[in-house]
Amino acid sequence: MSTTTSSSYPVSRSSTETEPAAYGVGTAASKLVDRMAGSPTGAWRPGDEPGRRRFLEIGDLPLESGEVLPDTVLAFETWGELSPQRDNAVLVLHALTGDSHVTGEAGPGHPTPGWWSDLVGPGRAVDTERYFVVAANILGGCQGSTGPSSTAPDGRPWGSRFPWLTTRDAVEAEARLADALGIEVFHLVIGASLGGHRAIEWGVTHPQRVRNLALVATGASTTADQLAWCHLQELAIVADPFFFDGDYYSHSVGPVRGLGLARALAHTTYRSAAELDERFGRRHQGEEDPAVGGRYQVESYLDYHAGKLLARFDANTYLIVTHSMMVHDVGTGRGGIEAALATVQARTLVVDVDSDRLFLPAQAEELAGGIPGARRETITSLHGHDGFLIEAEQMDAILRDFLAGA
Repeated sequence: MSTTTSSSYPVSRSSTETEPAAYGVGTAASKLVDRMAGSPTGAWRPGDEPGRRRFLEIGDLPLESGEVLPDTVLAFETWGELSPQRDNAVLVLHALTGDSHVTGEAGPGHPTPGWWSDLVGPGRAVDTERYFVVAANILGGCQGSTGPSSTAPDGRPWGSRFPWLTTRDAVEAEARLADALGIEVFHLVIGASLGGHRAIEWGVTHPQRVRNLALVATGASTTADQLAWCHLQELAIVADPFFFDGDYYSHSVGPVRGLGLARALAHTTYRSAAELDERFGRRHQGEEDPAVGGRYQVESYLDYHAGKLLARFDANTYLIVTHSMMVHDVGTGRGGIEAALATVQARTLVVDVDSDRLFLPAQAEELAGGIPGARRETITSLHGHDGFLIEAEQMDAILRDFLAGA
C-alpha cells in the first residue's frame, strides 16, 4: 500500500506492516529534504516585494535554437552613478543559483544578503562610489527575469514549454540591458563560475565593449567531469514524482526534493574533500546515531544548503541554467577555443582556486594561455570552488591590483 507525508510525497511501505520499524531501513526516507505543501517553487513572481530590483522589457529575443522568446524581461540592480563620460560601468555576472542582489543587506524582496558584498560596495575593490555597477538576474532565471516560472503570452506559466537557452542567449539579453542603460563600453566585466562563462562570451562576442575582463573560477568550455555532475543534478529533479514534466506550478507541491538533492550534489563539488574531512570528519549530528538511521554532520550540512535554496529558487530554472552550462563552449562556430580566445581585446585577469575540484587549474591555464596578454592569479584556500566567495581578502587584493593597472 502507499501512504503520504504531510507534503503528499508517496512513501513505500510493505504489505505486511502499516508503519516502518523504529530503526528499520524505512526510516531512511526521513533524510529527504522536504517542504510543506503550498510552495511548489521559490521563484520571485510579480506582486512579490521587488526590493532593489528594476525591470527592463527587451521585447522578443531570438535564441540560438531558432526559437524566439517573446516579451522578454530582465530584472537587474544598479549601484553608484554612471559618469558623464559613461566610462565607469562594471558588469557583475552571477553563478548558477545567484541573482542580481550582488551587494547589500537582506531585506524585503531579498531574503539573503548580497552574495559578493565583500568585493562590491563602498570602499571595496569594485567601489560603488567610483563605479556604476550593474547586475542582472540571468535570462531564464527565477528572480525577476523571464524564465520557466514566468507568465507566457497565453496567461499560463511557461513551465515545460520554456525553450532551452545558451550562454550566448544570456549575453545577448545583457547586451540589450547595457544598450538601454546607455553603456557602450564596460570598464570591467567580471564573472565567476557560470558567471565566468558569460564573461568569456562577452569578451569574445563583444570585444570592443569590454575594456577589462575578470574570469574567476571558470572555463572556456564545460568538461566531461562537469557534464557528469550536471547530468546527475538534472536526473535528481526530473525523477521527483512532483516534477510533472515541468508543469508543477498549479500543484500544491513541486519537485522540492529533487531540487534539494540537485543542490546537495552541486554543493559537494563546490567544497574540497579536505575541507569536509577537517570540518566534519565522521562526527554525528547532535544526538543522532547514524548506526540506526541518524545523520552525520556532513549530511546535515548538505541538507541545510539544500533546504535553504528551496526558499528562493525554481527547479525548472535550475534545469535551464544547468543546460546552458552544459552546452557552453566559447569555440563553437568560431574555429575552436584557441581561435575564439585569441579574439579577446580586453585586458584580462584569470583567477583560479588551488583546491577547486569543479573548475580545475588546467581550465585557468587554457584561458590565460589563449587570451593575449592575460594575467593569472591563484587563490589559496581549503574551501574548494567556493574559495572565490570565502577568501574575500585574497580576492579583493587580486582585483584591486588588477584594476589599479587599468
